[in-house]
Amino acid sequence: MLLRVRVTLPDRPGTLGQVARTLGVSGADIVQVVVLERLGGRAVDDFTVVWPGAGRVERLLAGLAAIPGVRVDGVWRAIGAPTTTGQDAELLAQVAANPTDGLATLVDAVPGLLAADWAVAAVVPLDWASRDGGGRPTVGHASWKAPVPLRLPEVTPLRPRAVTTAGGGHFALAPFGRAGLVLVVAREQSEPLNPAAFHSTEVDRLAQLVRASAVILGDRLDLVGSTPPVATTGS
Repeated sequence: MLLRVRVTLPDRPGTLGQVARTLGVSGADIVQVVVLERLGGRAVDDFTVVWPGAGRVERLLAGLAAIPGVRVDGVWRAIGAPTTTGQDAELLAQVAANPTDGLATLVDAVPGLLAADWAVAAVVPLDWASRDGGGRPTVGHASWKAPVPLRLPEVTPLRPRAVTTAGGGHFALAPFGRAGLVLVVAREQSEPLNPAAFHSTEVDRLAQLVRASAVILGDRLDLVGSTPPVATTGS
């Protein structure tokens, strides 16, 4: 199976090679490496690897933890190798080619682009996160792996952001800027795997896709949520 392994490591010669060798000795076959961040002498890298079985992940984690200065931020199943911004452009072209199903096209594709489990586009009331309890989100479209009943973080995002709930779920949220519509992407825990939180570069990527889709779809987004709401519960 494919795994995504996110590692924070010292940004100095030789450390990346140590991580790669450790992955190989542990039984992982590296498919791709993506650098998410290089700042203050540290780097954050995503490794996509072919791994023989989830039951042996502890061996992998132990090997990486033995490297001085290395921290494993998360390990989770990957749908495929990290995708490029060129695929973002292809997705937006598909949204533009069929705007009637444009929102569904976007929601169904985003989990694959961001190594996530599922995504949903929902109209979130401004009082959703209030202590007094506000209106409930209305789901416009959910990807095929979205859980039922759907659990969304109790936040009203006015800007793109990442959220980690008390239950350990990781979410990235980006508002369309129309009618309270928000795109939510989720990574969920699945023992013995533990996914990483969404990185700022991933949130930025999601926000760019949402902004571009909002321009393409325009007034069509105002119709989302006009159907009866789908039950949701907060995390």
